[in-house]
Amino acid sequence: MLRFRVIRATGARQDVTVQVSRVLNGGYAGRDTAQVQAHIDELAELGIPGPQRIPTMYPLSDYLAVQGDRVAVPHGRTSGEAEWALVVPGDATGPEDYLVTAACDHTDRALERHGVAWSKQSAPDFLGDVAWRWGDVAQRFDGFTLRAWVRGAAGAAGELLIQDGTPAQLLGPAYWIDRLGEAALLQPGTVFMSGTIPMIAGVDQFAAEWRVELADGAGAVSRVGYRVEQLPPAWD
Repeated sequence: MLRFRVIRATGARQDVTVQVSRVLNGGYAGRDTAQVQAHIDELAELGIPGPQRIPTMYPLSDYLAVQGDRVAVPHGRTSGEAEWALVVPGDATGPEDYLVTAACDHTDRALERHGVAWSKQSAPDFLGDVAWRWGDVAQRFDGFTLRAWVRGAAGAAGELLIQDGTPAQLLGPAYWIDRLGEAALLQPGTVFMSGTIPMIAGVDQFAAEWRVELADGAGAVSRVGYRVEQLPPAWD
């Protein structure tokens, strides 16, 4: 069960709970398709397979959408990705009632070499604490800020900014509402993850803590924060 404090255009706040029924992860979803293709080519050189088409979408198990403060991983090659998420609450009468919130898609980078869909399935999608109704922010959502920080990165003391951008760099909720609606994938409890913005070069993504903020510029901020705990080795 997800719980959000929803900020309304009037300044009022609502508490909304959502029982997750479906999780979908967008991928290669930048608005600059030439930049996206260049990124796919770079990944191919690293042995990471690209999608058959862009943008793409990966359906995941519904239990992977969480609000928490920790993730347990099998090795040290996993990391997060700053994103926004679109959530369909049970009280929605139309897209204007959908929720947008901060999100972080934790991904197994070693497994990614064998299949992106497998890597997405291996770790949770973390959702923020605050959300906005899409109808209240649709006209200004591109002006929100989307940032991520890491702590405990190799060779660094303190927290480092690793992603710094806006939703304008990604295909927006309106695009995905149309595409997913045509495919009949937007039902009560659907959580859709947007795909991510570029990381800042030189910052080690394999860190002990991740923090993401989606801010509306008017004082409201949706936050995700969690620590990464490595499991003991298996008795193979």
